[in-house]
Amino acid sequence: MTSHTAKLSPEQAETLRGILAKRDFEQADVPHSVFSYKRPGLTVTWYKSGKLLVQGKGTKEFVEFTLEPEVLGEAAFADMLDAQPQQLEPHIGVDESGKGDFFGPLVVAGVYVNEPVARALDEQGVKDSKAITSDKKIAALAKGIRDTPGCVYSIVPIGNASYNRLHQKMRNVNKILAWGHARAIENLLGQRHRMEPPPLRAISDQFARSKSTIQSALMEEGRQLELVQMHKAESDIAVAAASILAREVFLQRLKKLEEEFDLDLPKGASSKVDAAGSEFLKKHGMEKLGQAAKLHFRTTQKIQPQLGLGKG
Repeated sequence: MTSHTAKLSPEQAETLRGILAKRDFEQADVPHSVFSYKRPGLTVTWYKSGKLLVQGKGTKEFVEFTLEPEVLGEAAFADMLDAQPQQLEPHIGVDESGKGDFFGPLVVAGVYVNEPVARALDEQGVKDSKAITSDKKIAALAKGIRDTPGCVYSIVPIGNASYNRLHQKMRNVNKILAWGHARAIENLLGQRHRMEPPPLRAISDQFARSKSTIQSALMEEGRQLELVQMHKAESDIAVAAASILAREVFLQRLKKLEEEFDLDLPKGASSKVDAAGSEFLKKHGMEKLGQAAKLHFRTTQKIQPQLGLGKG
Protein backbone atom coordinates (compact mmCIF):
# COMPACT_ATOMS: atom_id res chain seq x y z
CA MET A 1 0.00 0.00 0.00
CA THR A 2 1.58 3.29 -1.10
CA SER A 3 -1.51 5.52 -0.99
CA HIS A 4 -4.73 5.75 1.00
CA THR A 5 -7.68 8.16 0.97
CA ALA A 6 -10.27 8.88 3.66
CA LYS A 7 -12.94 11.50 4.38
CA LEU A 8 -12.27 13.45 7.58
CA SER A 9 -14.54 15.79 9.52
CA PRO A 10 -12.98 19.16 10.51
CA GLU A 11 -12.64 17.84 14.10
CA GLN A 12 -10.85 14.69 12.95
CA ALA A 13 -8.60 16.77 10.69
CA GLU A 14 -7.68 19.05 13.60
CA THR A 15 -6.81 15.98 15.72
CA LEU A 16 -4.62 14.69 12.89
CA ARG A 17 -2.94 18.08 12.42
CA GLY A 18 -2.04 18.12 16.14
CA ILE A 19 -0.56 14.61 15.96
CA LEU A 20 1.54 15.43 12.88
CA ALA A 21 2.75 18.73 14.35
CA LYS A 22 4.07 16.88 17.44
CA ARG A 23 5.90 14.18 15.52
CA ASP A 24 8.82 14.16 13.06
CA PHE A 25 6.91 15.77 10.17
CA GLU A 26 7.60 19.04 8.37
CA GLN A 27 4.88 21.22 6.88
CA ALA A 28 4.57 21.27 3.09
CA ASP A 29 2.75 23.53 0.60
CA VAL A 30 0.24 21.60 -1.51
CA PRO A 31 -2.29 23.38 -3.77
CA HIS A 32 -5.94 23.24 -2.60
CA SER A 33 -4.95 21.73 0.75
CA VAL A 34 -5.78 22.98 4.23
CA PHE A 35 -2.56 21.39 5.52
CA SER A 36 0.10 18.96 4.41
CA TYR A 37 2.92 17.33 6.37
CA LYS A 38 5.76 15.17 5.12
CA ARG A 39 8.71 13.09 6.27
CA PRO A 40 10.89 10.69 4.28
CA GLY A 41 8.64 8.06 2.71
CA LEU A 42 5.32 9.64 3.74
CA THR A 43 3.15 12.67 2.89
CA VAL A 44 -0.17 13.35 4.63
CA THR A 45 -2.46 15.98 3.05
CA TRP A 46 -5.96 17.16 3.97
CA TYR A 47 -7.77 19.01 1.18
CA LYS A 48 -10.45 21.70 1.34
CA SER A 49 -12.88 19.09 -0.03
CA GLY A 50 -12.47 17.12 3.24
CA LYS A 51 -10.47 14.36 1.55
CA LEU A 52 -7.33 13.05 3.21
CA LEU A 53 -4.56 11.61 1.05
CA VAL A 54 -1.76 9.54 2.56
CA GLN A 55 1.10 8.71 0.15
CA GLY A 56 4.44 6.97 0.30
CA LYS A 57 6.01 3.70 1.37
CA GLY A 58 5.07 4.36 5.00
CA THR A 59 1.33 4.53 4.18
CA LYS A 60 0.29 1.13 5.54
CA GLU A 61 1.99 1.59 8.91
CA PHE A 62 0.66 5.15 9.28
CA VAL A 63 -2.93 4.13 8.49
CA GLU A 64 -2.81 1.09 10.77
CA PHE A 65 -1.05 2.62 13.77
CA THR A 66 -1.95 6.33 13.65
CA LEU A 67 -4.88 7.24 11.39
CA GLU A 68 -7.26 4.43 12.34
CA PRO A 69 -6.70 4.21 16.12
CA GLU A 70 -5.95 7.87 16.89
CA VAL A 71 -8.08 9.82 14.40
CA LEU A 72 -10.85 7.73 12.86
CA GLY A 73 -11.89 6.38 16.26
CA GLU A 74 -10.03 3.90 18.35
CA ALA A 75 -11.93 1.28 20.31
CA ALA A 76 -12.99 2.69 23.65
CA PHE A 77 -10.87 1.48 26.55
CA ALA A 78 -14.10 0.32 28.23
CA ASP A 79 -14.57 -2.28 25.49
CA MET A 80 -10.88 -3.16 25.63
CA LEU A 81 -10.82 -3.37 29.42
CA ASP A 82 -13.38 -6.16 29.43
CA ALA A 83 -11.96 -7.76 26.29
CA GLN A 84 -8.46 -7.67 27.78
CA PRO A 85 -8.84 -8.57 31.47
CA GLN A 86 -5.07 -8.17 32.03
CA GLN A 87 -5.68 -4.40 31.82
CA LEU A 88 -7.76 -4.69 35.00
CA GLU A 89 -5.04 -6.54 36.89
CA PRO A 90 -2.83 -4.49 39.24
CA HIS A 91 0.10 -3.22 37.19
CA ILE A 92 2.34 -0.24 36.40
CA GLY A 93 2.43 1.62 33.08
CA VAL A 94 5.42 3.77 32.08
CA ASP A 95 5.74 6.32 29.27
CA GLU A 96 7.67 9.46 28.37
CA SER A 97 7.19 12.85 26.73
CA GLY A 98 9.69 15.13 25.04
CA LYS A 99 11.84 12.48 23.34
CA GLY A 100 11.17 13.95 19.89
CA ASP A 101 11.25 17.60 20.97
CA PHE A 102 14.43 19.65 20.46
CA PHE A 103 13.35 22.18 23.08
CA GLY A 104 12.28 21.15 26.56
CA PRO A 105 13.10 18.29 28.90
CA LEU A 106 12.53 14.56 28.72
CA VAL A 107 9.87 13.52 31.23
CA VAL A 108 9.12 9.93 32.24
CA ALA A 109 6.07 8.96 34.30
CA GLY A 110 4.86 5.72 35.88
CA VAL A 111 1.26 5.02 36.94
CA TYR A 112 -0.10 2.16 39.06
CA VAL A 113 -3.66 0.94 38.37
CA ASN A 114 -5.91 -1.78 39.74
CA GLU A 115 -9.43 -2.59 38.49
CA PRO A 116 -11.30 0.33 40.17
CA VAL A 117 -8.58 2.78 39.11
CA ALA A 118 -8.53 1.48 35.50
CA ARG A 119 -12.32 1.85 35.23
CA ALA A 120 -12.23 5.34 36.79
CA LEU A 121 -9.53 6.48 34.34
CA ASP A 122 -11.52 5.05 31.43
CA GLU A 123 -14.60 7.02 32.51
CA GLN A 124 -12.51 10.20 32.53
CA GLY A 125 -11.53 9.60 28.89
CA VAL A 126 -7.88 8.77 29.50
CA LYS A 127 -6.08 7.79 26.27
CA ASP A 128 -2.65 8.13 24.70
CA SER A 129 -1.53 11.76 25.07
CA LYS A 130 -0.38 11.84 21.42
CA ALA A 131 -4.07 11.61 20.42
CA ILE A 132 -4.91 14.71 22.51
CA THR A 133 -4.16 17.99 20.75
CA SER A 134 -5.34 20.41 23.45
CA ASP A 135 -2.89 21.35 26.21
CA LYS A 136 -5.90 22.31 28.36
CA LYS A 137 -7.34 18.81 27.95
CA ILE A 138 -3.99 17.28 28.94
CA ALA A 139 -3.97 19.40 32.12
CA ALA A 140 -7.57 18.46 32.98
CA LEU A 141 -6.95 14.73 32.44
CA ALA A 142 -3.68 14.87 34.42
CA LYS A 143 -5.53 16.42 37.37
CA GLY A 144 -8.19 13.70 37.12
CA ILE A 145 -5.51 10.99 37.15
CA ARG A 146 -3.74 12.49 40.17
CA ASP A 147 -7.05 12.85 42.04
CA THR A 148 -8.24 9.28 41.36
CA PRO A 149 -8.37 7.34 44.66
CA GLY A 150 -5.96 4.41 44.65
CA CYS A 151 -3.96 5.72 41.69
CA VAL A 152 -0.25 5.94 42.56
CA TYR A 153 2.18 7.73 40.26
CA SER A 154 5.78 8.85 39.90
CA ILE A 155 7.16 11.54 37.57
CA VAL A 156 10.84 11.77 36.61
CA PRO A 157 11.69 15.01 34.76
CA ILE A 158 15.15 15.13 33.18
CA GLY A 159 15.98 18.81 32.60
CA ASN A 160 17.97 19.81 29.54
CA ALA A 161 21.32 20.36 31.29
CA SER A 162 21.04 16.93 32.98
CA TYR A 163 19.81 15.33 29.75
CA ASN A 164 22.81 16.68 27.79
CA ARG A 165 25.23 15.45 30.46
CA LEU A 166 23.60 12.00 30.40
CA HIS A 167 23.77 11.90 26.61
CA GLN A 168 27.47 12.83 26.64
CA LYS A 169 28.08 10.00 29.10
CA MET A 170 25.77 7.33 27.62
CA ARG A 171 25.88 8.39 23.94
CA ASN A 172 22.50 6.75 23.45
CA VAL A 173 18.94 8.10 23.83
CA ASN A 174 17.56 4.62 24.54
CA LYS A 175 19.89 4.25 27.52
CA ILE A 176 18.64 7.57 28.92
CA LEU A 177 15.05 6.41 28.37
CA ALA A 178 15.79 3.10 30.05
CA TRP A 179 17.31 4.90 33.04
CA GLY A 180 14.22 7.16 33.29
CA HIS A 181 11.77 4.26 32.96
CA ALA A 182 13.67 2.22 35.55
CA ARG A 183 13.75 5.20 37.93
CA ALA A 184 9.96 5.71 37.62
CA ILE A 185 9.35 2.00 38.35
CA GLU A 186 11.73 2.02 41.33
CA ASN A 187 10.05 5.18 42.72
CA LEU A 188 6.66 3.47 42.53
CA LEU A 189 7.97 0.32 44.20
CA GLY A 190 9.16 2.58 47.01
CA GLN A 191 5.46 3.33 47.57
CA ARG A 192 4.51 -0.34 47.55
CA HIS A 193 2.40 0.11 50.72
CA ARG A 194 0.06 2.38 48.72
CA MET A 195 -0.45 -0.08 45.86
CA GLU A 196 -3.24 -2.48 46.74
CA PRO A 197 -2.96 -5.18 45.60
CA PRO A 198 0.75 -5.04 44.67
CA PRO A 199 1.55 -4.78 40.94
CA LEU A 200 2.10 -7.99 38.99
CA ARG A 201 4.02 -6.36 36.14
CA ALA A 202 5.27 -3.11 34.61
CA ILE A 203 4.42 -2.27 30.99
CA SER A 204 6.32 0.10 28.72
CA ASP A 205 6.78 0.79 25.05
CA GLN A 206 9.54 -1.22 23.37
CA PHE A 207 11.78 1.65 22.28
CA ALA A 208 15.05 -0.30 22.16
CA ARG A 209 15.93 -3.21 19.91
CA SER A 210 16.92 -5.28 22.92
CA LYS A 211 14.37 -5.80 25.69
CA SER A 212 17.22 -6.05 28.18
CA THR A 213 17.89 -2.27 27.96
CA ILE A 214 15.34 -1.36 30.66
CA GLN A 215 15.80 -4.63 32.54
CA SER A 216 19.50 -3.98 33.06
CA ALA A 217 18.77 -0.42 34.28
CA LEU A 218 16.43 -1.69 37.01
CA MET A 219 17.67 -2.07 40.55
CA GLU A 220 17.01 -4.99 42.88
CA GLU A 221 13.34 -4.26 43.64
CA GLY A 222 12.45 -3.59 40.02
CA ARG A 223 14.04 -6.82 38.84
CA GLN A 224 11.56 -8.80 40.92
CA LEU A 225 8.71 -7.40 38.83
CA GLU A 226 7.73 -8.86 35.44
CA LEU A 227 8.66 -6.30 32.78
CA VAL A 228 6.52 -6.30 29.62
CA GLN A 229 7.79 -4.24 26.67
CA MET A 230 5.58 -4.02 23.60
CA HIS A 231 4.96 -1.84 20.58
CA LYS A 232 1.97 0.53 20.92
CA ALA A 233 2.01 0.09 24.71
CA GLU A 234 -0.15 3.25 24.95
CA SER A 235 -3.14 1.00 24.25
CA ASP A 236 -2.79 -0.03 27.92
CA ILE A 237 -4.68 2.39 30.16
CA ALA A 238 -1.88 2.63 32.76
CA VAL A 239 0.63 3.53 30.04
CA ALA A 240 -1.84 6.03 28.54
CA ALA A 241 -2.25 7.66 31.97
CA ALA A 242 1.55 7.83 32.34
CA SER A 243 1.82 9.47 28.91
CA ILE A 244 -0.62 12.20 30.01
CA LEU A 245 1.19 12.93 33.30
CA ALA A 246 4.53 13.07 31.47
CA ARG A 247 3.10 15.35 28.78
CA GLU A 248 1.65 17.77 31.31
CA VAL A 249 4.99 18.22 33.07
CA PHE A 250 6.78 18.55 29.72
CA LEU A 251 4.39 21.34 28.68
CA GLN A 252 4.73 23.12 32.04
CA ARG A 253 8.54 23.04 31.85
CA LEU A 254 8.60 24.15 28.21
CA LYS A 255 6.44 27.15 29.15
CA LYS A 256 8.85 28.06 31.98
CA LEU A 257 11.75 27.91 29.52
CA GLU A 258 9.86 30.23 27.15
CA GLU A 259 9.37 32.70 29.99
CA GLU A 260 12.98 32.41 31.16
CA PHE A 261 14.47 32.99 27.70
CA ASP A 262 11.68 35.27 26.40
CA LEU A 263 11.21 33.25 23.21
CA ASP A 264 8.56 30.99 21.66
CA LEU A 265 9.98 27.46 21.72
CA PRO A 266 7.99 25.26 19.30
CA LYS A 267 7.41 21.58 19.99
CA GLY A 268 8.89 18.79 17.91
CA ALA A 269 11.72 19.11 15.38
CA SER A 270 10.99 21.02 12.15
CA SER A 271 11.99 24.05 10.09
CA LYS A 272 9.97 26.16 12.56
CA VAL A 273 12.07 24.71 15.40
CA ASP A 274 15.27 25.39 13.40
CA ALA A 275 14.25 29.05 13.05
CA ALA A 276 13.55 29.31 16.78
CA GLY A 277 16.92 27.66 17.49
CA SER A 278 18.73 30.22 15.35
CA GLU A 279 16.90 33.03 17.14
CA PHE A 280 17.84 31.49 20.50
CA LEU A 281 21.54 31.36 19.56
CA LYS A 282 21.53 34.99 18.42
CA LYS A 283 19.89 36.11 21.64
CA HIS A 284 21.51 33.85 24.27
CA GLY A 285 24.47 32.01 22.72
CA MET A 286 25.53 28.37 22.62
CA GLU A 287 26.17 27.94 26.34
CA LYS A 288 22.57 28.78 27.23
CA LEU A 289 21.16 26.58 24.46
CA GLY A 290 22.10 23.50 26.48
CA GLN A 291 19.75 24.68 29.24
CA ALA A 292 16.75 24.67 26.90
CA ALA A 293 17.44 22.12 24.15
CA LYS A 294 18.68 18.59 23.47
CA LEU A 295 22.01 19.29 21.84
CA HIS A 296 22.49 15.95 20.06
CA PHE A 297 19.54 16.71 17.72
CA ARG A 298 20.54 17.50 14.12
CA THR A 299 18.92 20.89 14.69
CA THR A 300 22.05 21.97 16.61
CA GLN A 301 24.27 21.30 13.57
CA LYS A 302 21.76 22.98 11.26
CA ILE A 303 21.61 26.23 13.20
CA GLN A 304 25.28 26.64 14.17
CA PRO A 305 26.71 27.38 10.69
CA GLN A 306 24.21 30.23 10.30
CA LEU A 307 26.12 32.10 12.98
CA GLY A 308 29.53 31.05 11.71
CA LEU A 309 30.01 28.87 14.78
CA GLY A 310 31.05 25.79 12.83
CA LYS A 311 29.96 22.26 13.58
CA GLY A 312 32.05 21.61 16.67
